Amino acid sequence: MTTARAQLICPEITPYYHCVSRCVRRSFLCGEDALTGKSYEHRRDWIEQRIQALAAIYSIRICSYSVMSNHYHLVVYIDKESATKCSDREIIERWCIEHQAPLVIQRWLAGQTSSTTEQQLCAQIIQTWRERLCSLSWFMKELNYGIAVQANKEDECTGRFWEGRFKSQALLDEKALLAAMAYVDLNPVRAKIADTPEQSHFTSVKTRIDSLSKGKTNTPFLAEFVGHEHQKKTHGIPFCLMDYLELIDWIGKQIRTDNKGSIKHTQPAILDRLTFPQQQCLALCTQLEKKATSWIGTTQRLHHAKTALNKKRLVALHIS
Repeated sequence: MTTARAQLICPEITPYYHCVSRCVRRSFLCGEDALTGKSYEHRRDWIEQRIQALAAIYSIRICSYSVMSNHYHLVVYIDKESATKCSDREIIERWCIEHQAPLVIQRWLAGQTSSTTEQQLCAQIIQTWRERLCSLSWFMKELNYGIAVQANKEDECTGRFWEGRFKSQALLDEKALLAAMAYVDLNPVRAKIADTPEQSHFTSVKTRIDSLSKGKTNTPFLAEFVGHEHQKKTHGIPFCLMDYLELIDWIGKQIRTDNKGSIKHTQPAILDRLTFPQQQCLALCTQLEKKATSWIGTTQRLHHAKTALNKKRLVALHIS
């Protein structure tokens, strides 16, 4: 039985989620179709550009992403606080970047609403938009809809493009977040379409590395690495970027069956801080999608989520 989305996405329990959307048709989302020889590589750029555009509008921070041949991954942070702090005018401006403002809102902006009824209607509309701007479901809906329309137009066909609703996994603690981000960024390496993270096109790790090569430590549409000591900072990733890159490199060498190399240095400092043994980290990063799970975290955090949702059990992946 399908679980209601409201029971899978609960920012009060955790703001971090791993999302996956897959293409339903045999024809590729991206890449090259071996049967027809037709290339769909340009669609990767569609998705990356669309993620970037929506991230500038929504209060959804992108921690990591990767665009594959027939699916894409996102790890996101739902930043409800930023949406709450926005003024009514800011909410309208952000929402209307992608949507047409109704006449009553246009009148509100021009200061022409005089009746109480109109003002109450505007307040209701603005509140609805405020809630949508921090809704992961709305973010994914708008991301997938735009790509489906473009793909159907290019393929000269109609009908469903995506495999139903997107899949989501709640990331209940730092270990789950770290594993999900590494899993997503290493998708091209694991699929053997890239040799190293810096060669993995259309991934967040390559985007971050490209920014570093230009002397920039932050990438505009990606969530910022704030370091472990600043883990309570709003919409920041509680790790150091260089530690994360070291971890990505180590895991990548372990999961490549045709790569006999190994890192001779000590493990990244972040693993010590999280008391996250290498073998446990490797196991989690390779098993993230092997079992149908909606929640990922330690036993303590899973128990907390189960109690908060008033559920007897959760379909979960336990972290020691």
